[in-house]
Amino acid sequence: MEKNSKLLKKLMLAMIVAMGVVISPILRIEGMCPMAHFINIVCAVILGPWYSLLCATLIGVIRMLFMGIPPLAVTGAVFGAVLSGVLYQVSKGKLIFAIIGEVIGTGIIGAILSYPIMTFIWGRTGLTWMFYVPSFIMGTLIGGTIAFVFLTTLSRIDMLAKIQRRLGAKVYDKSRADNRQPIANKTEY
Repeated sequence: MEKNSKLLKKLMLAMIVAMGVVISPILRIEGMCPMAHFINIVCAVILGPWYSLLCATLIGVIRMLFMGIPPLAVTGAVFGAVLSGVLYQVSKGKLIFAIIGEVIGTGIIGAILSYPIMTFIWGRTGLTWMFYVPSFIMGTLIGGTIAFVFLTTLSRIDMLAKIQRRLGAKVYDKSRADNRQPIANKTEY
């Protein structure tokens, strides 16, 4: 089972990376990529913070190489991806904390750290430390809202817990998981 769940995690990661590359151009303007934030949060909830970090890095690098996206593809994703997964786990599965982690990690930390990358390495002029903060926060709020609706729907129909269980991840949706467990086959007299 352990070997099977590791393989399933890798397959899920590959599918999420592929989906992230394909849907990232949707609603995208420079400095704002809501669908990348959607992917970060979904991956963080389903696979955890370290898989989410790997996912965000792979998507960012692929987008930079094949779509000509600047380094914002990485700086605007990795911090939120990790913080989203960490806060989701620390809060014992509260989806809103996954969204808050993405907003803080990408919208603030990633946005501020994008300034030196874009100025000193990429050569953009006329930027300030807070230049990317408004667009990054707006992108995380849009992507976070979509992710919240999607994951809440999955949770409501018991799919989120089933996916997490199948992947060997910690399942936090105990109310649904406990209520749906089969009763032992005992005859009571």
